[in-house]
Amino acid sequence: MPGRITLNFKPPPHIKRASTEWKTQPTMKEQLHLTCPHCDSINRINPARFQDRPLCGRCRQRLFSAEPVSLTSTNFDRHINRNDIPVLVDFWAPWCGPCKMMAPAFVQAAALLEPDFRLAKLNTENDPGPAARFDIRSIPTLILFQHGKVIARQSGAMGTQDIVTWVRGQRLNQ
Repeated sequence: MPGRITLNFKPPPHIKRASTEWKTQPTMKEQLHLTCPHCDSINRINPARFQDRPLCGRCRQRLFSAEPVSLTSTNFDRHINRNDIPVLVDFWAPWCGPCKMMAPAFVQAAALLEPDFRLAKLNTENDPGPAARFDIRSIPTLILFQHGKVIARQSGAMGTQDIVTWVRGQRLNQ
């Protein structure tokens, strides 16, 4: 039509149009950092996608496996400091009877607590460094971390429901 001005307006890349509504994509602050339990890389994930079983951007494996992550002296700090979700670590040893008794309960608790919490295990026999740093005197000892800080600790074997209740009862800064 003569005399009519047409504007080609493109919204900024962080805004997407769906039907007649404008929708804003999550900002960087709304996304959480998760350390991959398989390759230890850091992933940024929108918490709304946790139930979609997100994959690691590097190794393409599931970020939530409903099983505890095996920690070593090498990857301990990365998982404790870089995960934006709280991390519960079981400090254990293969010769410890109560540790062996609690192991199945800890695996079941991992399935119940993910994706709100990451559960991990550290063998104090193979990797005594982190255990010494956190003054582990008896095993099994559970320590709940958030952003690298100790939130709570508990020594002694616990059942599945006891672990879940204890973890959910802690005061967390979300």
